[in-house]
Amino acid sequence: MPRFTTHDGTESAYHLTGSGDPLLCVPGGPGRASRYLGDLGGLGAHRQLVLLDNRGTGDSAAPADPASYRRDRLAADVEALRAHLGLDRVDLLGHSAGAGIAIAYAEQHPDRPSSLILLTPALSAVGLAATEQDWADHAATVAHQPWQADAVRALLAWSGGEDTRENRLAAAPLFYGRWDEAAHAHAEAEESERNPDAQAGYRAPGAFDPDRTRAALAALRVPTLALAGGADPLSPPHLVRQLAALIPGAAYAEVPDAGHFPWLDDPRCLVDTIAAFLSR
Repeated sequence: MPRFTTHDGTESAYHLTGSGDPLLCVPGGPGRASRYLGDLGGLGAHRQLVLLDNRGTGDSAAPADPASYRRDRLAADVEALRAHLGLDRVDLLGHSAGAGIAIAYAEQHPDRPSSLILLTPALSAVGLAATEQDWADHAATVAHQPWQADAVRALLAWSGGEDTRENRLAAAPLFYGRWDEAAHAHAEAEESERNPDAQAGYRAPGAFDPDRTRAALAALRVPTLALAGGADPLSPPHLVRQLAALIPGAAYAEVPDAGHFPWLDDPRCLVDTIAAFLSR
């Protein structure tokens, strides 16, 4: 796989799939290898996907300085990859916590993104978060599912500090629009794809300054798509709409009934929506 050297000498990797103009894709987790993105439901038919393994994940080396796992500092690796690719400006997609990195990149380098796609984005960068009522509402929508009670119990234990593989997997059905074999395999792979150090470092003190970020987004002049899953409890649609409203001219779109990983739930809708935005 191709590699590049970042600003501090950390050797990082990226993966290429598809054809066409490049779309730089930043994974989330945080701290999860990019392979969980797959080809984003077939988006590679429209663009060459440049799938970054954030430092310490996938095929990228761990940094000498663990403090560089912090969300806002990870944006420097995006800039290093842009330069490595020889692109003056770059179409940028960030999923979940990767959207938080993409927001940091746009804040630090507002002249470099030619477009910005925030896919089921993490919201802490702008001071938003799903509430207990959001979670309760979502749990109620899946009350008929045989796994619901166990999933809610596991989620409560996990949020209470019992961050175990068993609780993560038991709670996982809540994050998908449908809980089938593909979703189960995707959730089960998470354990081998994540780096706990990178996960913890993402949220280190200083990672978020919502007032500063909101001001930067208000001044941003980059075509932006904020894309929600209609059944995503982590990034509820009403909060993704609020994020979109912070960015002048930003578009909001939704994949109905999709969870946090909409390329698994409704790949055609996701790909059509993103392709239409990119071909604007």
